[in-house]
Amino acid sequence: MKQNQQNFGGNWTTEKLERVRKYLKAYATIMKDRNFHFAYIDAFAGTGYRTYRQDADSNELMFPEIAEQEVQEFLDGSARIALQVQPRFRKYILIERDENRFAELQKLKDEFPSDDIELIQLDANEYLKDLCGKNWIRHQRRAVLFLDPYGMEVEWHTIAAIANTQAIDLWILFPLGIAVNRLLKRDGDVDPTVRHKLNRFFGTTDWYDTFYETVSNPTLFGEEMVIQKTSDFQSIAQYFVERLQTVFKGVANNPLPLYNSKNNPLYLLCFAAGNPRGASTAVKIAQDILRE
Repeated sequence: MKQNQQNFGGNWTTEKLERVRKYLKAYATIMKDRNFHFAYIDAFAGTGYRTYRQDADSNELMFPEIAEQEVQEFLDGSARIALQVQPRFRKYILIERDENRFAELQKLKDEFPSDDIELIQLDANEYLKDLCGKNWIRHQRRAVLFLDPYGMEVEWHTIAAIANTQAIDLWILFPLGIAVNRLLKRDGDVDPTVRHKLNRFFGTTDWYDTFYETVSNPTLFGEEMVIQKTSDFQSIAQYFVERLQTVFKGVANNPLPLYNSKNNPLYLLCFAAGNPRGASTAVKIAQDILRE
């Protein structure tokens, strides 16, 4: 898996959101003349504006740099970007559980007055499980879904349900440095609560054997066997891409690492396509955009 190297400094956050915008425009252009009901779904829509998510789980947002303006700008704004894309999608589903953020999100309907915007105030995992359980193929439905969670709220069964529709293209921010890497203790002594969180997030327990190994450690009294972390950002990123490949028909092999100004990797912007017939085209477009 090849990853792009980013130039540090400057307003890189706008550039990253621009990747999603470009894909949405390409997707809507392709779909507008086809006989599909196609939607944009934002599962953690926030306020719809680029505002800092101050109530994120402090155990998952472990970089103090998260409060920097560049990160603040990236964490929200996808909903407004989608509503600005031309040609328009036929439906917009914006999901936000928090009452205060949902109230702000409702203002988008004043800015973009239309009957095709549906606001959902529910837990994203539960709502998507129900939504993805419908027969998308039979009803000629397609969608692009943006998963931009506040930490590790997305559960693997949600990702698998999205893939099982065989009708949804997924953009997901994988919390590479902001959560996952920081939860992997060097000595392998991962708290049971954290283990459960990672099991739920990856949908398997084999991440432990992937990220750790037992090695011989010389001591004054001979050798002892110890567990140590062998994973780095690259191997964790590769593991997540391979997990996506177990459920999606196509996955971009060049996810985009997102760094802050201190060169700390925060997220990994990943793409996956579920439709067997359209996956190769969708992945090619996404890879080209990620490569820019």
